[in-house]
Amino acid sequence: MTDFEQVARQALASWNISADAEVTLIKQRENAVFSVGSDSDRYALRVHRRGYHSDAALRSELEWSSALNDAAVRTPRAIPTVDGKLFAKLDSNDGGDSHQVDLLEWFDGEPIGSAEEGLADGAEAAEVFSLVGELMARTHNHAATWALPTGFERHVWDEDGILGDQPLWGRYQDLAALNAAQRSRIGAAVTKAAADLADFGKTPDRYGLIHADLIPDNLLRSDDGICLIDFDDGGFGWFMFDIATTLFIHLGKDYFDDALNGLLGGYSNHRELADEHLAQLPLFLFMRGLTYLGWVHTRRDTETAVAMTPAVVAGVDMIITSYLEG
Repeated sequence: MTDFEQVARQALASWNISADAEVTLIKQRENAVFSVGSDSDRYALRVHRRGYHSDAALRSELEWSSALNDAAVRTPRAIPTVDGKLFAKLDSNDGGDSHQVDLLEWFDGEPIGSAEEGLADGAEAAEVFSLVGELMARTHNHAATWALPTGFERHVWDEDGILGDQPLWGRYQDLAALNAAQRSRIGAAVTKAAADLADFGKTPDRYGLIHADLIPDNLLRSDDGICLIDFDDGGFGWFMFDIATTLFIHLGKDYFDDALNGLLGGYSNHRELADEHLAQLPLFLFMRGLTYLGWVHTRRDTETAVAMTPAVVAGVDMIITSYLEG
């Protein structure tokens, strides 16, 4: 039994779930996600990596995703513990931080693709991304009107969180896979980005709560539509950054134009996207690329990071050309 599975099983009592319940690991990347129970009574249980979120930040995430669900934006609802809390905390055996564990409603769907491979079926790009665009627009509309609960706390994907000396996802500057010419081009693009962001500003029509990880793995499709999962990286940022996140890993794919047009069409069905904002897409694609450079650097010893690094560097090279010369 792995350490994460042991924590998951220990946590079951917090929801009065039998210790003999079926517990199956679904995914382990940042957090460990388990399926708990049978087909007729199933939940998703997350064992969070320690030290990433404060208790206030995790509570805020679960409050936010539940509020979206109340507003008919499909997200998994948090299941309170037997004592009414949104998550449980289990003491560690090594003297470190406690483990945060939450339980979510199960959504019976399949990811539309993966971060490593892109869209599962490129022929469906226009249709799928139209649905994604609609879901994203409704999420942004909700962010523009929702009154934040007292003590709400989340990441901030702003100029400091992305371009600063200590970015949220790690120092892109230190990635060993970058050569001298690439570092020079990135430096020039960062200087331009800082100025462009200052001009663009943070007014409510362009900046607010965003999911910040709208990749195929986090978009589950069923006959009933698409469900948005995993708000682990959600916080405050530019709405265009959300759009760039959805598109970045598809750069260079033969279906990219279909994906872009589908996304923008679906988005515009529910929320206006001003030409001024859309014109900044290369800027935000570049910024998204920087975060991925930092991500693969800080996780450089993992198989996922090793596999993704060449594609991330190629994507950043591609978008820098468009951004600096556009």
